[in-house]
Amino acid sequence: MTAEVPGGDGISGRRSLRPLGGLLAAMVVSLAGTRVSAIALPWFVLVATHSATWTGLVGFCEMAPYVVVKALTGPLVDRAGPRVISWSTDLVSAAAVGTVPLLHALDQLSLPLLLPLVALIGAARGPGDLAKEVMVPEAAERSRVPLERATGLSGVTERLAATVGPAAGGSLVALLGPLTGLVVNAACFTLGSVIIALTLPRGMGCAAEEVPLPEGELAPGYWRRFGAGARFLRGEPLLLTVLVMVGITNLLDAAFTTVLVPVWAERSGNGPAVIGLNSGVGGAAAVVGSLAAAALAHRMRRRVAFFGGFLLAGAPRFLILASGAPMWAVLVVFATSGFGAGFVNPILGALSFERAPRPLLGRVNALGDALAWAGIPLGGLIAGAAVTSFGLVPVLLLGGAAYFLTTHVVGLRPEWREMDRHRARDPRERRPESDDHETGDSLSR
Repeated sequence: MTAEVPGGDGISGRRSLRPLGGLLAAMVVSLAGTRVSAIALPWFVLVATHSATWTGLVGFCEMAPYVVVKALTGPLVDRAGPRVISWSTDLVSAAAVGTVPLLHALDQLSLPLLLPLVALIGAARGPGDLAKEVMVPEAAERSRVPLERATGLSGVTERLAATVGPAAGGSLVALLGPLTGLVVNAACFTLGSVIIALTLPRGMGCAAEEVPLPEGELAPGYWRRFGAGARFLRGEPLLLTVLVMVGITNLLDAAFTTVLVPVWAERSGNGPAVIGLNSGVGGAAAVVGSLAAAALAHRMRRRVAFFGGFLLAGAPRFLILASGAPMWAVLVVFATSGFGAGFVNPILGALSFERAPRPLLGRVNALGDALAWAGIPLGGLIAGAAVTSFGLVPVLLLGGAAYFLTTHVVGLRPEWREMDRHRARDPRERRPESDDHETGDSLSR
């Protein structure tokens, strides 16, 4: 029988991969269902309306609430605990997704009714995704896995869902129709909720410990909690620089995938099949890169791995399409870029989890994600207007240059030296004295 040695944090001394394995299982189930829905829902709207405008509006109605609600629910995740937020919002998402095929079967579904249902799906999915992200460092601690390895495995989960989910969704929609894909998505949300609620160890994902308040003093309200997260983030130059940089690269990535690659495929005569081929090759390589990061990143210098990953993942994709290179060369570059991208997210996740005190983790991650995603809706609009005005090749060259400058010139700033300096710090040691002083001396770097 293996002895258990209790630690100061109440975590057993016996190693078990159940906490991290259960969390990753819930993540892969819910993310895979979401990727299936990302194929099924737009196709359902497009077939029903034959309108690209309505199809785009439905996508906007899901993503806008996702970003906004995710940003605002950080204080709730910290106060109620990520576990209860995760399983409850997954059930709401399952109910909202399942209502669409149900109303359609009853001949009661209309577009004005579909839009609020889609908005509810996005609004519930944002806090659910955030809650799972917030539990990663605790799962790593309980499983006695290095944080970079845990975030690397989380990245593998996301990459697998992004690679397998669309392929499975496309096949499912082609064989059984888009409504079947929505039913599968609802089932995935339900299963993810069950995994979080019933299979994770007891006590995992509870509310963050609060600093004791003086007698008679009331607990801080929502906006004071929200402001505490914002003040902490404002006082972290490294995190802010990283988030602004990722926000710009996300905008460039959105422009690349939504406009530049389809236009290139059409004008080069390769056709739409090549879009899926490039995406599949890059996604598979990203899975390999995430696995390599999970195994090696905790032993590497973060700055080297981080900027090396961005060097491979960013500008080369733009430049190879602008060069008119043969298809085999394009595939090689996309595979190399995917591999490099696999090293980026694990380091970003570990950096955020390490620097944010545990009681503020939900709020800091929520605001950080919102800042990093803010440019995504604009990427396609800017790229479409630029290609119309200047042509495809100049925009690809400009995009590659912008990507390189964004990811490497900022690396000369002095705060990047902190990326490796504090990697061993335990975030549980960085507890704020109160919600009024969460950026004071107790949080000094």
